Amino acid sequence: MTCSSCAARVERKLNRLDGVQASVNYATETATVHYDPALLEPERLIATVHATGYTARLATPAAGPLHPGGAQGVDGVPGMCRDGRADGAWGLDGTGGVLQVGEVGEGRPARSDEDGIDPDGADTDSDGAGIDTEARVHESGQFHAAALAPSRSAVPAVRDDDPHVAHAAQAAALRQRLLVSAALSLPVLAMSMVPFLQFRFWQWASLTLAAPVVVWGAWPFHRAAARNARHGAATMDTLVSVGVLAAFGWSLWALFLGGAGEPGRRMAFQLVPGRSGGDHAELYLEVAAGVTTLILLGRYFEARARRRSGAALRALLELGAKDVGVLRGGHETRILVADLVVGELFVVRPGEKVATDGTVVEGASAVDASLLTGESVPVDVAPGDPVTGATVNAGGRLVVRATRVGADTALAQIARLVTQAQAGKAPVQRLADRVSAVFVPVVVLGALATLAGWLLAGAGATSAFTAAVAVLIIACPCALGLATPTALLVGTGRGAQLGVLIRGPQILESTRRVDTIVLDKTGTVTSGVMRLVEVVAGSGEDADEVLRRAAAVESASEHPIGRAVVQAAQDRFGVLPSVGAFRATAGLGVRGAVDGHEVLAGRAAFLAAEEVAVPGDLAEARSRAEADGGTTVLVAWGGRARGLLVVADTPRPTSASAVSALRALGLTPVLLSGDNARVAASVATAVGIDQVIAEVLPQDKADVVAGLQAEGRVVAMVGDGVNDAAALARADLGLAMGTGADVAIEASDLTLVSGDLLAAVDAIKLSRRTLATIRGNLFWAFAYNVAALPLAAAGLLNPLLAGAAMAFSSVFVVTNSLRLRRFASVRVP
Repeated sequence: MTCSSCAARVERKLNRLDGVQASVNYATETATVHYDPALLEPERLIATVHATGYTARLATPAAGPLHPGGAQGVDGVPGMCRDGRADGAWGLDGTGGVLQVGEVGEGRPARSDEDGIDPDGADTDSDGAGIDTEARVHESGQFHAAALAPSRSAVPAVRDDDPHVAHAAQAAALRQRLLVSAALSLPVLAMSMVPFLQFRFWQWASLTLAAPVVVWGAWPFHRAAARNARHGAATMDTLVSVGVLAAFGWSLWALFLGGAGEPGRRMAFQLVPGRSGGDHAELYLEVAAGVTTLILLGRYFEARARRRSGAALRALLELGAKDVGVLRGGHETRILVADLVVGELFVVRPGEKVATDGTVVEGASAVDASLLTGESVPVDVAPGDPVTGATVNAGGRLVVRATRVGADTALAQIARLVTQAQAGKAPVQRLADRVSAVFVPVVVLGALATLAGWLLAGAGATSAFTAAVAVLIIACPCALGLATPTALLVGTGRGAQLGVLIRGPQILESTRRVDTIVLDKTGTVTSGVMRLVEVVAGSGEDADEVLRRAAAVESASEHPIGRAVVQAAQDRFGVLPSVGAFRATAGLGVRGAVDGHEVLAGRAAFLAAEEVAVPGDLAEARSRAEADGGTTVLVAWGGRARGLLVVADTPRPTSASAVSALRALGLTPVLLSGDNARVAASVATAVGIDQVIAEVLPQDKADVVAGLQAEGRVVAMVGDGVNDAAALARADLGLAMGTGADVAIEASDLTLVSGDLLAAVDAIKLSRRTLATIRGNLFWAFAYNVAALPLAAAGLLNPLLAGAAMAFSSVFVVTNSLRLRRFASVRVP
């Protein structure tokens, strides 16, 4: 497809089919289709696109097997005039898919309704027999198609070449066409613009040089225009083709019949037509050749920029390891990652990528997850810790047990979310789509009206023709079609690099409107993991000895508080004493023999039941710690309490900075917690939050969000747990921590892969910046056409300048979108 008018035509044709909801994305050259399998087979979708004058095939998998919940694919195939990217999800009645739509390859005409395929999807030949649509698309030349099975299984890849190789070949062909056209056009422009270069018979030399440019250089425009004409349609290629051929045809008439070919005749390039040189028969060879070259130049720059706009997602898809050392039969065997199965053990050496998601079973190291999460600090891992595929082992040797492979991995899910967002359409794009649908016919009528108006006003044929050609050439619906999807491509790709996943373009508007952000405490503002924060020794006691003995007895316990104490002691002392005669009293405490002493660790009630005295200084320290929101553990041996351990779920190191940054964005933070008010208030004070809603039951969190909305607030919610899912769905904008539960992620609008609250700041800032870029693009695209068309109709623009302006209008929109690649994270590198 060469402009948004093409996309609008394909979308209209698909949506005429019964039970079909289709959205065609011009920038990604994909049609995301939801359909009712009871009403039609997927072959009819391909046939309908084919009958509209374009080719189509099912999108191929991006990386590994497809997830049962969606189909995704990337890039085009040889012969497509633009590169493409695709995704899809099973939707209405459990069935859906993605068609990749493109222009037929050079020299390979598209099959049409003349071949027996009804444009509205009736698959019959001239005799009324059924058509093998897959075969028909194969017959079209360089393309493949396959039926999408109405199941939730993966769609097999069907492709000829690596897409990046195909794109490189297409770019090379376009560059070659551009260079040849430019080399031939420059002498024509020079002779037309500089009088002293106009030697005898220079007009015929110009014709000789311009003819290959008009015929061969502009052939893609002519071919597309002819194909569209066969289907009764007009696109931007129609405008370019008609304009170039009109200028060339006028020049041929002037040379052969108008006397312009007489020796010595001087005709110079005019910036404003009809203002000099009279109204004699002028040549427009420089217009025909120059416009072709300029538009090819614009297409080439646009193609390069559009490819860069998808670079982030391509880089993401290429992150995964290609092979892995798996332990089978006690020996390490090198296999492809695609052959790895859940439950197998594989080795990750220092510097290698983790092959797939898994759990460490042997070894300790630091893992660099910056390419997935945006976090630059490596994370320490040890046996029992999870690791994510595509992260890099920065330290020692690890043995990992695979827990998820293929499309179930975090990397595949991230890619799927990004491609789903990129294929969608923002609400602001709908107006542009409606304008693009009628744009080209209106411009053609405008050009005819301009020609007639100038002639009726008494102007000469030359001035009338020049103004009409300028109107044809300067009009450009491409910028309208590219305004939203290119910004989405770059914005969502940059977000993926920073660990921010935007679920869809409609989310962007919500980020602009929110004024209140509700933060779940546990796992969001805090780490969600209990940590030892203080050791208080009784009078005459050693704090290290208190911790060492308490940790020894807690080492036999599985309680989260006990694990926090043990972890702190191991970090400080390394090896702990052994414990014997261990016993646990549920909900109260534990006891065991350590160093010949019976050590007790637990609540005050536990020690009171054992008639163990608690000195006054430790009782005061306990009251003070609990008032600050901590959980206390008394440690006793020899009949009296010897010390106090304070354990707490502490705020994340970046939470205070994140709250401050959210305030700077104009948001009012609210802390939401199921803990008691004292604990919640302590955390809120530590991170700088004034409004606290505590002691909220999990099922009531959504009601809290609804209550804030009833006050007139537009609410964003950040959470990570299963109990946050309802609130995330109820909020105007839901942000889920990627370290949390899958159900929370599914209920959210934005996913923060890193689990860092500063990523929420990145998410909102990036979404707002992307929305602002889309609006800027649309303003430019509309303003350009609103301003340029009247100027051209008034005869104030030479067609050559009109062609240059048209060519670079799309380039401007794409390069403006590329600025999002420089979006900087608020997180400290």
